[in-house]
Amino acid sequence: MNRERADAVVVGAGIIGLAHAYHLARAGKSVIVIERDVQAQAATVRNFGMIWPIGQPIGERRTVADRSRALWQAVARDAGLWHRECGSYHLAYAEDELTVLREFAERSEGRARMATAAEVAAHAPVVRSERLLGAMRSDTELCVDPRRTAHDLAAYLVRAHGVRFVFGSAALAIEPGRVATADSEYVACQVFACPGTEFSGPLAPLLQGYGIVKCQLNMLRARPDAGVAPLDTHLCAGLTLIHYENFRICPSLPMVRARFAETMAPYVNHGIHLLVSEHGDGSWTIGDSHTYGEPLPPYAPTEFDDLILRYLDTFLPVDRMRVTERWIGVYGKHPERPWIIDPVESGLTICTGLGGAGMTLSFGVAELSVAAAGG
Repeated sequence: MNRERADAVVVGAGIIGLAHAYHLARAGKSVIVIERDVQAQAATVRNFGMIWPIGQPIGERRTVADRSRALWQAVARDAGLWHRECGSYHLAYAEDELTVLREFAERSEGRARMATAAEVAAHAPVVRSERLLGAMRSDTELCVDPRRTAHDLAAYLVRAHGVRFVFGSAALAIEPGRVATADSEYVACQVFACPGTEFSGPLAPLLQGYGIVKCQLNMLRARPDAGVAPLDTHLCAGLTLIHYENFRICPSLPMVRARFAETMAPYVNHGIHLLVSEHGDGSWTIGDSHTYGEPLPPYAPTEFDDLILRYLDTFLPVDRMRVTERWIGVYGKHPERPWIIDPVESGLTICTGLGGAGMTLSFGVAELSVAAAGG
């Protein structure tokens, strides 16, 4: 059996594993990353590409999100990754939604401000303006291309920091200071397991003990018609207010929640709210629904897509775009904790469970994980 040594071994080449490799390599460590697939296949490539600090509650989570955003900027610049500092609009088409956004902006410690319908129209003229009452603007959001970022970041880590990647090789044993695959053994002072949504294999007993729940999401990619002006910003609307925990500080939120429960029960029951991001090629990523627990079906109900497009049409005209792709997104989420960093034993740390905030929190959480392991 082939035997290799390094200062650190990272299991998993999703965005969390890549962020660990980045911090370790920047600290001067020799790093090997082991990935069972030939490239990242799960949550890292199936998302919006949104770095979304405004969606994190004020406190530790917002602090880590802000730190992660700063790290994303530095990494993207150094690695030549496509990215855009685009900010976001939370759109309001009802008075109670506008009230919640005002309450949040007042409590956002200067991170958000209210914008008029005219301001939104000037920035993103394709947004429906006939019933738009206003919006909340945040300038902190970034966009990356989830389909390219993992590949390009791995190439940068090889090129700039000498990180070694072993793709297409599943870890059959993960222990303090040791990882074994079918034909090789990797020995290191520290092992960081970043399993993402892979809850089987050698870590299954530990991962099951954390209580992480898998989530499945219906998502779409669309191409706007020729002549449609670029969005150049992230968008969301009223349903998002009842999805993100950051809005729980708003006194008027229960009224919005009650109205949606009464008038939009299918959306509430299926956890549907809408985010829209625009990538460098002009395409839009749109979604999503949320189905929790296992077993998760391997198919995508068209009902969810129909609901998504119907709500999308309330703020972006669906007759000015065409859907080009549909897929199932996936992530693992702890019911209470925003992430799990567990130094199981000296020489082995598990980092997982970031839920739908993996892109936003990745570099900040990985920094905490490496520090907790003494790295």
